[in-house]
Amino acid sequence: MSLLTRTALATALALAATSVQASDDWFFRVGATNVNPDSDNGTLAGTLRTTVDSNTQIGLTIGRHLDDHWAIELLAATPFKHTASLNGAEAVDLKHLPPTLSLQYYFGAADAAFRPFVGAGLNHTIAFDIEERGPVAGTRVDLDNSWGLATQAGVLFRTGNWDVVADVRWIDIELDATLNGADIGTVKVDPLVFSVMVGTRF
Repeated sequence: MSLLTRTALATALALAATSVQASDDWFFRVGATNVNPDSDNGTLAGTLRTTVDSNTQIGLTIGRHLDDHWAIELLAATPFKHTASLNGAEAVDLKHLPPTLSLQYYFGAADAAFRPFVGAGLNHTIAFDIEERGPVAGTRVDLDNSWGLATQAGVLFRTGNWDVVADVRWIDIELDATLNGADIGTVKVDPLVFSVMVGTRF
């Protein structure tokens, strides 16, 4: 993990643990989350243009408001399922989990019915259940896990104890790939992640 990502994680955890103005206002949200990879996911083995399709799963977040404007949030989801194609031929099926810890800033009054917000934090993508087919059938493809920065922008609509939240994130996800143990490059997923969720505070 780079010094930058270690620093971002340490800062977020320290804020959550040491804030003396915490309001004990926790929130939980659940809804639909779509991972939409960049249209160009790099080149493997020098000549294999790589693309990764999009997928929608159940997303959920749990977080805590540190004061009227600052909050910390953890994004989780059911496993996303993608197919990676090489030069247009479907080649690798995989699943991944992308837990993302973010520090958020909410604009406006704490009890406002409409609040835009922004966030930034750290993502850890875990790739698993990799299945080879098509042009790489009969080989072994491995994808390393990824650490990267994440940014976020969204809006919150509040009614009583319920919230409706829509947001978009950009996440730096780069999965180093090997074929039969030999390094063949990096799959640059770098998706936009769209979520619409309903939540409550407690």
